[in-house]
Amino acid sequence: MTPNTEPPSSAPPRKKPRFALAIATALGVGYIPKAPGTFGSVVGLSLATLVFWSGDRLMRLLDSGLVPGFRNQPPPTIPILAPQVIVLVVVAAAGVWSASRVAAYAGIGDPQYVVIDEVSGQHLTYFLALAPTLYSAATRHNPDFLGYGTLFVFHLLNWKYLLLGFILFRVFDIWKPFPARQAEGLPGGWGIMADDWIAAIYAALGLWVARYLGL
Repeated sequence: MTPNTEPPSSAPPRKKPRFALAIATALGVGYIPKAPGTFGSVVGLSLATLVFWSGDRLMRLLDSGLVPGFRNQPPPTIPILAPQVIVLVVVAAAGVWSASRVAAYAGIGDPQYVVIDEVSGQHLTYFLALAPTLYSAATRHNPDFLGYGTLFVFHLLNWKYLLLGFILFRVFDIWKPFPARQAEGLPGGWGIMADDWIAAIYAALGLWVARYLGL
C-alpha cells in the first residue's frame, strides 16, 4: 500500500457568509425541515400585512389633525405607497445579493434553505393586487370616508383574500409557468429571485380576477 504523500491543501477554508445566510434564510426560517418555501411565504404575508398596517396608521394619523395641514385634506399619495415600494426594493435587492452569496458558498444553484425569494414574491403579490386600488381610493379621499383605511380592513384583513393570495402564489411558484422556469436560468441570485417575482405577477392577476368576480 502506497502511503499518501500529497501535501495538505494550503487553501484557507471558505468563510461562511453568516449575514448573507441570515437574509437568505429569512432569519433561519429556511432551515425548517419541511416545506421551507411555504414558511418563507408566510413571512412574506406577515411582512406585507405589517407594512400595509403601518400605512393605515399613518393615514389615520394624518387625518386625525395631529399633523397640521392634513385634517380633512386629500392624503398625499406618496406616503401611502412609498413604504411598500421601499420595503419591496430593499427586500428584492437584499435577496439578490444574499442568494448569490449563499448559492456560491453552497455550490448549488438554488439551495432549498434560501427562502428570501418566497418572502419577496409573496409580498409582491399583495402589493400588485392592492396598491392600485389603494392609490385610487386615496386620490378620491373625502372627510367622511377614509378610503385607505376601509380598503385595508375589507381587503387586506379579509382572511379569505389573504389565503387566496397565499395559495395562488404557492401554486404558481411551484408550477412556474412561462417565463418563470426560464427565469431560473438567470445568473446567481437573479435566477433564484426572478421566478418568484413572475409567480407573484400571476398570483396578483388571479386576485384581480377573483375580486372582479366578487369572490
